[in-house]
Amino acid sequence: MSLPDTMRAVEIAEPGGPDVLRLCQRPVPQPRAGEVVIRLAYAGVNRPDALQRAGQYAPPPTASDLPGLEGAGEVVALGEGVSGLSLGDQVCALLPGGGYAEYVATPAAHALPVPDGLDLKQAACLPETFFTVWSNVFMRGGLRAGERFLVHGGSSGIGTTAIQLANVFGARVFATAGSAEKCAACEGLGAHRAINYRDEDFVAVLKAEGGANLILDMVGGPYLPRNVRALADDGRLVQIAFLQGPKVELNFAHVMMRRLTITGSTLRPQSDLAKARIADELREKVWPLIAAGRVAPVMDSEFPLDQAAAAHARMESSAHVGKIVLKVG
Repeated sequence: MSLPDTMRAVEIAEPGGPDVLRLCQRPVPQPRAGEVVIRLAYAGVNRPDALQRAGQYAPPPTASDLPGLEGAGEVVALGEGVSGLSLGDQVCALLPGGGYAEYVATPAAHALPVPDGLDLKQAACLPETFFTVWSNVFMRGGLRAGERFLVHGGSSGIGTTAIQLANVFGARVFATAGSAEKCAACEGLGAHRAINYRDEDFVAVLKAEGGANLILDMVGGPYLPRNVRALADDGRLVQIAFLQGPKVELNFAHVMMRRLTITGSTLRPQSDLAKARIADELREKVWPLIAAGRVAPVMDSEFPLDQAAAAHARMESSAHVGKIVLKVG
């Protein structure tokens, strides 16, 4: 399959706000051993993209400097040693970077087939959030059926995914959100109870329920000690981001006395092998649920590639419910 020499892409002109994103021409990437090149139809927009744009989340040394950590499209080139994928396959993929472009290279092991019943726009919303939620809530956090699970930011892409997956695997789900409409959206996705953090104290709500067995948090800052108080004895806290900062004073005597576990991870710096293992588990345990209609990406809005700045502005306004995508192809 013959590829063009150049492609449209969105680059970060300099660290700053959404307006530093600009359309440009870049060389089309070539696949290295074990990689595929995908002609993207859609790319997902995620919080790490905004952190990278602001100069706070540098890409790995071997990754593209372009933002974009997930997308969906057609396989158009195969690197040496790639098996299990063919030219013309429609896939969605977790990307090391470079998703805000017409073509992107990524390890073949990080690409998954588009689930039955989904189009490319929906499929582009899957990788970043589903890899993150599955690895942190189930692989790291060990969520089990019957446990009480709290996710902060329940109306975000991560939150809407976590609510659905925890619910379908039998947990009792609680979620925080910032408006009555967002709380209703969380409960519509399967949350037993949505908590408007502007009006209610999630610590009091969870304590009245016996405490959370597992909390997934992306807020950080003052939420950290409150999360500790909201946990049940032997509970687990998994931290995946720090929207309100990573530093806080915490009394670890409570952690010791109540046998709590505090852990966390970020996805992008993990090894290709670790991400491939997550992909394998998603293919086996989650993709059939999506094909059966029991779990689905929640869509917020779509922007053309040349309006990536507007997509970032919407994401950072926190007005969205679910995922934002860029139409690339």
